[in-house]
Parts: sequence; structure tokens; C-alpha cells
Amino acid sequence: MTDPYAIQPSELDQLPDRDPEETAEWRASLDAVAREAGPHRAAYLMRRTLERAEGNGISLPRLTETDYVNTIPTAAEPPVPGDEEMERRITAWNRWNAAAMVTRGAKHGVGGHIATFASAAWLYETGFNHFFKGKEADGSGDQLYIQGHASPGIYARAFLDGRLDEAHLDNFRQEAGGNGLPSYPHPRRLPWLWEFPTVSMGLGPLSAIYQARFNRYLTNRGIKDLSASHVWAFLGDGEMDEPESTAALALASREELDNLTFVINCNLQRLDGPVRANFKIVQELEAQFRGAGWNVVKSLWGSAWDELFALDTTGALVRRLRQVPDAQVQTYQTRDAAYIRQDFFGADPALVEMAKLLSDDKILECFHLSRGGHEPRKVYAAYKAAVEHKGAPTVILAQTVKGHTLGQGFASKNANHQMKKLAVDEFKTMRDLLELPISDARFADGVVPYGHPGADSPEVRYLQERRAALGGPAPARRVHPLAPLPAPAEKAFASFDKGSGSQNVATTMAFVRLIKDLVRDKETGKRWVPIVPDEARTFGMESLFPSLGIYSPKGQTYEPVDRDQLMYYKEAKNGQILNEGITEAGSMADFIAASTAYATHGEAMIPFYIFYSMFGWQRTADQMWQLGDQLGRGFLVGATAGRTTLTGEGLQHADGHSPVIAATNPAALSYDPAFAYEIATIVKDGLRRMYGETAPGEDPNVFYYLTVYNEPLPQPAKPSGAGVDEGILKGLYRFNTAESAGLTPVANAPRIQLLGSGTAIHWTLEAQKLLAEDWGVAADVWSATSWTELRRDALQADAALLCGEERVPYVRQALHGAEGPVLAVSDYMRQVPDQIAQWVEQDWSSLGADGFGLSDTRVAARRHFGVDAQSIVVAALAQLAKRGEVKAAAVKEAREKYGL
Repeated sequence: MTDPYAIQPSELDQLPDRDPEETAEWRASLDAVAREAGPHRAAYLMRRTLERAEGNGISLPRLTETDYVNTIPTAAEPPVPGDEEMERRITAWNRWNAAAMVTRGAKHGVGGHIATFASAAWLYETGFNHFFKGKEADGSGDQLYIQGHASPGIYARAFLDGRLDEAHLDNFRQEAGGNGLPSYPHPRRLPWLWEFPTVSMGLGPLSAIYQARFNRYLTNRGIKDLSASHVWAFLGDGEMDEPESTAALALASREELDNLTFVINCNLQRLDGPVRANFKIVQELEAQFRGAGWNVVKSLWGSAWDELFALDTTGALVRRLRQVPDAQVQTYQTRDAAYIRQDFFGADPALVEMAKLLSDDKILECFHLSRGGHEPRKVYAAYKAAVEHKGAPTVILAQTVKGHTLGQGFASKNANHQMKKLAVDEFKTMRDLLELPISDARFADGVVPYGHPGADSPEVRYLQERRAALGGPAPARRVHPLAPLPAPAEKAFASFDKGSGSQNVATTMAFVRLIKDLVRDKETGKRWVPIVPDEARTFGMESLFPSLGIYSPKGQTYEPVDRDQLMYYKEAKNGQILNEGITEAGSMADFIAASTAYATHGEAMIPFYIFYSMFGWQRTADQMWQLGDQLGRGFLVGATAGRTTLTGEGLQHADGHSPVIAATNPAALSYDPAFAYEIATIVKDGLRRMYGETAPGEDPNVFYYLTVYNEPLPQPAKPSGAGVDEGILKGLYRFNTAESAGLTPVANAPRIQLLGSGTAIHWTLEAQKLLAEDWGVAADVWSATSWTELRRDALQADAALLCGEERVPYVRQALHGAEGPVLAVSDYMRQVPDQIAQWVEQDWSSLGADGFGLSDTRVAARRHFGVDAQSIVVAALAQLAKRGEVKAAAVKEAREKYGL
């Protein structure tokens, strides 16, 4: 007979065994346990053995899933410092006021969410009382990413400690009057309170990881020691389905971000129903985070379950808890003890016997109320374990009941996310449950009263003392007065004014050269944060590698393959470049953290994020909106821009619409510069506005978006004369006339105004020459650096006019008196230049690259879209023919002449 424990040759070949007899004994022991005590006992022993090995640092594949029980047993829970009864009363007031605020707002039809904070109250209160550091110590404190739907609870706490009053609460979601509260965490709307906008779900977790990473970056670069700062991200279990929520888990583990804790409120419900109706979301998340290298702490069951676990001598209870799907757990929450006895305990004879020892009240206490996320002792133990864990980030999976304390009409009901109010009788029941001293008489005319124990009450004094001990109020956003950054040396910008002579230079290369000069500045150079998603060589930035270094918390633990080359790949612990690999979302999260460091940490940093144009706004526009909402400052640079300029790459790479998307963002100053000197002028003024001396009426909380191109072309010298810089910044100036271009027209020649942006101005200049030489038409060429800024100025002028103030839009001022019609040309869709059409007093037409991109040469692509020089000529002649200034036949002749 074959020995079942013998090592087979194939196994020996793959994994040599130096003691086959010992191996056979271990296998035989496992089989014996399974045979005598059952497979559940064998599995238990294996899990405990793997946990022991992991705890001893023995290198084995990690156990990705543990039993459906608390990670920290009751006996191992540390005592909670402070007054637990006082904290219970504080939490009760906050629960009440959060519900009252939303219910009162419902009378005005503004909506709100009650159930989320009701489930998460102790997750926040335990942190506020014992863990979350404020900003009054070192100016940074902890960074709190609050779950958006829980905002009423945060407002309720701010009301209790005196930072908000009843008028604020009554204006929840009613901001137009100037004294309201935004629905969710919005720094732009309530900048003294909120630091991070989080309600675009999935962006909070991603941003929190990169914020923790950027904290380490600032520390390792010696800019500010943030080793005491901790990042806390409060998330919903349903939110974890967003791809951004888990996109950077490996980064957090790889870089050992033990300054980061995710707290996932596992109330098992998303907006419409269970998160994992037929499965278990906690187990799924545990496996996902453990597999990514995170420390996982589960806080699932409250202390009422201790008696049940003590009775579980066979492991039947633990097995049953693993079996029951989440949707059935929700059902138990709403059913009576008889149902739970039959459905839950009746599934196993051992559980039937256990249930005989339990009263109905005990069963209901466990299944209706007792969850790990609802007990401060459990939450405190989890938080303490998280902040003390070293070498990896921690995720806390806290099980709660959505709608907890709001009554059986709310708790665990599928519709509770959309339920916006409680009836008066339901509030009275809640009041009695929370033991709040609110009399029936205060419910005047059916209006739910707010509750407050008094500014000098023991509860408020305790709350304020705890916050003082932790460094002041939280959450809080502080913008400390910072001295304006000194302007870089003028020569860094002036060197572009003389042009490139006979040398062809792409505007991408011009921008990179400017940055090279700026990062060398002794005063401000260290504050630049270059960010690139694995395309540095595409943009010609590899020369920055050896001088600035690529940031890595490990430094460089290897010898780079190109070490003997001048531009070798250099990683460094104090590296300045953030090269993120192929992740535009991660790069944008970097940018947001860096662009808001002036507020988060009191350190002005100057990020520039240069990306493959098509994969910026199209892919991460939601994060650009988050950037604007968070009041970020810096430079976004869409390189290899345009629909026809990126030779051969085709549809997926040909960007013809990013400026359209950018135009929707009020915080984005969007520019499409044509020449190197324009880039220098824009960047210089951007540094002044965002980091230097802001002019009266200017908002520094903006960011600049520049499109740059990879087409090497001659860079002209900056035109002399007044108004050029103003025109560059406002969006339009006359680059030349037919006369200044040396194209002397005949007397009374027809004239047209050609407006070009970005690389399109080069085709426009060629068309100017063809019009003069082939058709006797005089054309003046204008550089339109920003269609969007021209439109915004015109909209402001229109708004002023409605208020009785006479203002002429800049675009109308600039073109006033210009002879002939206007033809605008762009390498983007016509919608981009057409933004300003209604304010141009001349006859208007435009050309652009509408439709999908295609793979071909630049020449062929431009002919295909009808934006090349010859197509511009035909369009110009058509405009003049409509006016009777050239013969109608000239249009047909031009088409035939140029083969169109």
C-alpha cells in the first residue's frame, strides 16, 4: 500500500524537504485531528498556528481572513481613560441634535441624512475625546477625512462646544443667505471647519493615503516634521466598492504608512440595500486589506456577546456567524426572539442547546443592539491598537447598525438612507432611550427642539477640556498667515523673451526648461513638487532625476542600470520628484495634498503635475473638482496636447476636449499658450497670485491649467509694445499684422482677423502668408492664450451690467475696431473658441478638430479635420465672400488649388 504521507518526487523537486519523516508526522497529526475532532477543529488549529507564525515573524503567506469575531478579545481591552458616563451624555446630545437638524430642515425640502451618523456616533466621539489631535499645538495636528453623510453629527458636536449656534443648524443645507451649513464637508463653503471634501465617494480613501504619504515626504525632505500627525479616514462599507477606495492600498503598505488609519463603518448597508446581501462585506474587506499588507482590526460584537462566546465550547457559534450572509443579519435586526431562535440557533444542534440558556431579552440585546462600533470601550481598544501599530497602516472594520438609536422604524431598514426625518413621537422615544432632559412642552407646534446642556455644563466643560488636551478643536482648517514667497529671479522668465532663434523647441520642452531654472532658485526652489505619472522621459524631464532625485522612503537600495550615464535614475529618501507610476488618480491625489499644504501644515508648496493631456481632465476631472473644493494651488500641465499634434497615437490619445471640461471648473485658470514667452509670463503671474502679493480682488485659491505641445517649432521673440503681458494673462493679444509680418497688402485689400491658440497659431501664421501671396488678402494674427478667461471676464461684465455698472468685456475691447470678420482656430473642438463668440462684435466663424482622433501624420490629421493652413485660407475666403469682399468663385478656386 502507498504511504499517504510519503513525499512525492515532484514535491521534492519543487520544495526540497530535509526531514521527510517530520513532515509526515505533522500531516498525520492534522489528519488525526480532522478524523477525531472534526474538520472545524483542524481548521481552527491551523488558523491559530498560522497566526502564531505570523506573530513570531516567520515568513509564511499571510492569513487573509479570520473568524467573524473581534480581533481584540474583551479580556485584552485597555481601560478607557476619562469619564465614560460623561462621554455617553455628550454623545446622546450629539445624536439628538444631528437628527433634529435634518428633521427641521426637511420642512424646507432640503433633505439630509440621519442614519449614517446614528451608526457611527461612537466611532467619531471616541476619536474626538481621546485620539484626534488639533492644530493649536504644532499647526498640523491630525488630518480627518469625515464620511460625508455623517456631517450632521459633526455639526452637532460643533454646536455643543460653541462653534455653531441654533441659527447655523437651522440653515443646514441653506447657504444662500450667508449663514448656512453645507450639506457635506466642503472647505470652500465652510473653510474654518472642513479640511477635506469627501462626499464624492472613493476620493476620500485615495486622498487620505496620499496625504499620509505626503506627510512623510515633507518630513523626509526636512521641510516640516510631521511624525506626530496621523491621518484618519472614515469610510462606509458601501463606499469601498468605488475603485478609487482601494486603488492605493498597496502603496500605503509598501511605504509602511503607519501614520494612517482607515475606519470603515460596516453597517452592512449602502444606499439601496445590503452591501453584500448574499456574502459578508467584513470578511471580504479583511481579505482585501490583509492581502495588501495592512494591519486589520475587527470590532464586530459588543460586550453582550461575551456570554454567548463563553458558551460556545464547540465553535458552533463562530461557524454560524461566518455562514450567515449580511442581508440575514439585517433581518435579525428587525425580527423577534422567536424568529432568531429558529433561524439562527436552529441551524445547529449545539446552538439549539445554547439558545435554551438564553432569555429572549438576551437574544434581542445581542442581535438588535450589541455591536462593536457602538461601544466606546471596543472602539477605544481598536483605535489604540491602530496608533500603536508600527510598520503598516491599519484598517478598523467596525460593525454597526445603520439608524442605531433612531428606533425600529429606522434601524437596518433598506430605505433608511433616504429617510430624512423622525416624527415627534419617534423623537420622544429616542429622548427616553438616550435619557435626555427634554420636556414634552418643548415640542411646540410639532417642532423638534434642539438640545443643549448649557455653555457651562459639566458636559461642555468636559468636551472642551478633552479637546484642549488634544490640541484644540477638530475638525478645523487653519490658514496661518504666511509671508509671501519671494519671486524667483527675473532672468528665469526673461530668457524666453528673445525666442529660440533658428532652434526648434516644443512648448513642453520650454516649460520643463523653465521649471529646471525655477527649482534651482535658492529661496523657493525646494518648495517645488514635480509630479509625473511615469511619463518623465516623454516630457524630457529625465534630466531632473539625478539633480532632484525621485522620492522614495527607502532611498535607493540597488545600483541603477544606467548609473554610468549622466541622467541616471536616482531615488532618494529626500527626493523632490514624485514619480507615481501609471496612476493619474494617484498623481492627482499627490497634487491635492501638496497644493493644500499651506493650510494643512502651514507650508506653501508649489506642485506642478505634468501629464499626458488626454489622461488628465478626461480621466480625473472629479479630482480636479475636489482640488478646487479644497482650495488647492499649483500648476496642472497637459502635455502632448491637442487632437492633431500627437503624431500617430490615435483616437485614445488625441485630446480635443480637455479645455471644455476645464472650463466647467470655477477654480481652474485655463491657458492654451502658443509660445515659450507666453508660458513664462503665465507661470510668473501664477506664482505671484497664488504664492506672492495678491492684487486687490484676486482670489489666491485657484490653480492654473496649461496645455503644452510636443511639436518642435521656432519660438519667436516676445513682441514689444504695451499690453502684451496684459493680453497674455487676460487671454488675447495681437501677435502681428499683415504689415508687421512683412506681407504688404495692396491698397484697400480685404482684411480678416485670425485668432489662434496653442500650436494652431503656427498654421494660422502660414495661412496669413498664403492669404497675402495667393489671394491678396491682409490678415492680422492674434494669440488667444485663454478662451475660457475671456469668457469669464465677459460673463462678469454682463453680470455687472445687470447691476447697473457699465463694463466692456476685455475681448470686445481688444478687438474693437479690428477690420473684417474674425476666424478662430484651435487644435481642440470648435466649442473651445466658440465660448467667446457672442461677445465678438465682428462676424464670427471658427475651425476646430471635432470628432474622434485618428492615427496619422500631423499634416494628414490636420487636413482631415480641416484645420491646416490651406483649410484656414478657404474658411477665410468663405467669410470674406459672404461679405462681398472677395469673389465667391475664389472659395472654389482655393479648394481646387490646395486639393481640399
